[in-house]
Amino acid sequence: MKRVIPVVVAGLLAVLSLSACGDKSSNGAAGGSQEMTLSPANSAFINTDVTGLGYARDFALTDHTGKPRTLADYKGKAVVVFFGYTQCPDVCPTTMVEMANVMKELGPQASKVQVLFVTVDPERDTQELLSKYVPAFDPSFVGLYGDQAATDKVAKEFRVFYQKVPGKTPGSYTMDHTAGSYVFDPEGHIRLFVRHGQGPDPIAHDLKLLLK
Repeated sequence: MKRVIPVVVAGLLAVLSLSACGDKSSNGAAGGSQEMTLSPANSAFINTDVTGLGYARDFALTDHTGKPRTLADYKGKAVVVFFGYTQCPDVCPTTMVEMANVMKELGPQASKVQVLFVTVDPERDTQELLSKYVPAFDPSFVGLYGDQAATDKVAKEFRVFYQKVPGKTPGSYTMDHTAGSYVFDPEGHIRLFVRHGQGPDPIAHDLKLLLK
């Protein structure tokens, strides 16, 4: 039997996985009154099983080729969704390299996995910039963007925290943001929350389970 716990647990996960990409760290994440259902403690997944989560259900953004995208476009594949920005100095490129190594570990199964990089910096992350940055880690990776309203909407849907941290000049700001990733199964159901910095092996392990 599955157990239901308040969504504050998911909020705590987001706090623990918060990325301070600038010189200033942040505490906090968006929350809500919804609930989520977690699988039993004996789940075979290494990462946090959030099956039945009441949010992170969909998005409506544009990919780095200019094509409108929703989660349904990737049905049939396991989907990894990470929120970041191209000028992030540490967590974002580290995560993208990590996911590129996951794809290598998956071998032929990598064709059944889609990694999506959603920018939280629509002011600077243009389609052209995303088209150069994201596929550089792996040609199959897709960058997604929207205007400020669309970015706010998807961040709210996924309970992702992000905040601009001023720099020495107006254009040199950084972004503090949630560093974890969400994983959907091939049917489009939310299944996992992946914490940053654990290496490719646990992620590859869990994706193989989802692809069975």
